[in-house]
Amino acid sequence: MEKKILLILVMAVVIGCVLTADYEYLITFKMMRKKENIRLAIEFVDHAACAFIAKRKGFYEANGLNVSAFECYITGPALAAALAREDIDAAYMCLIPAICAYANAKVPLKIVAGIHKYGYALIVNSSKISTVKDLENPDVRIACVTVGSPPDVLLHVMIEKYKLDGEKILSKVQYMAPPKALLALQGGLVDAAFLPEQYPSMGEKLGFKVLLTAQDLWPNMLGGVLVVKSSLIEHRPEVVKKLVKATIQGTEYIYSRPEDAARIVAEELQVAGKRVLPSEIAEIAAKLEITPDVISRSLAGRVICSNDIDVQAVQDTIDYLAKLGYINWFKAEEILDLSFLEEV
Repeated sequence: MEKKILLILVMAVVIGCVLTADYEYLITFKMMRKKENIRLAIEFVDHAACAFIAKRKGFYEANGLNVSAFECYITGPALAAALAREDIDAAYMCLIPAICAYANAKVPLKIVAGIHKYGYALIVNSSKISTVKDLENPDVRIACVTVGSPPDVLLHVMIEKYKLDGEKILSKVQYMAPPKALLALQGGLVDAAFLPEQYPSMGEKLGFKVLLTAQDLWPNMLGGVLVVKSSLIEHRPEVVKKLVKATIQGTEYIYSRPEDAARIVAEELQVAGKRVLPSEIAEIAAKLEITPDVISRSLAGRVICSNDIDVQAVQDTIDYLAKLGYINWFKAEEILDLSFLEEV
């Protein structure tokens, strides 16, 4: 009798384990089915550090998102142009190109979170340039990212702030992608370059000097944002909420694990660089290695990672872009949807 009871108990345990395993499998299967596809775009800079980390550490997946595309673009304006296509749902990008895409290209987008403040600098050959005024010298050559980019806008701010001769400065600016600008500086083809991070920090490692940073020129400058297509908010708001949450987790990781964060971002940028750099400079640019110490320096002071959005900072940016004639003026509230930040 005791053997029969023991046998029944053993069978009950086995059946229970099988049923539990099946139940757990079904739950896991359902969770996998519930994952929402999303297609992301980012810039080839450490401004998007929170996105690289969210990808590597599995924060997107943990929040029920399946990132089906993670496209990298060499500049913010290039990413802004790509936003008009149907194959991008959301992007980590600089605020200024986002505003221009909304105002000029009529891309239906909304800013739902910040990703960083500041993040740009003027780097120079100190043997030719020791003061901002030296930029007016006829033999000084200047590189900058394309017209309408944040470095270009900061170039105008610098001219105003230091009362420089705008015609002298702007007439000799050579516009090029950041990797080309840094290579041109290294090769002696230009003497100064206004660039987004991580390039100024890379330039310092090569022996060049950072003369001005965004902090020097534009207090409280909102550098980068997370934007989503308006249709994503309209049809899949739960996806936007999950995306904002994963982004915040990526940002928190930067401050809780700074050394590991710098390593991850450096590795991700090295991999991305092989895909996005123009073929004619890829081999040369490969020598400009993006190392953890460069990223650590960049994220420690020049790129202030933050997800907060200051509405007035957005409006100030719109006001200045309109003043330059780059866009038609509009109210910041048109491009903002901060409800998801408030929910997370």
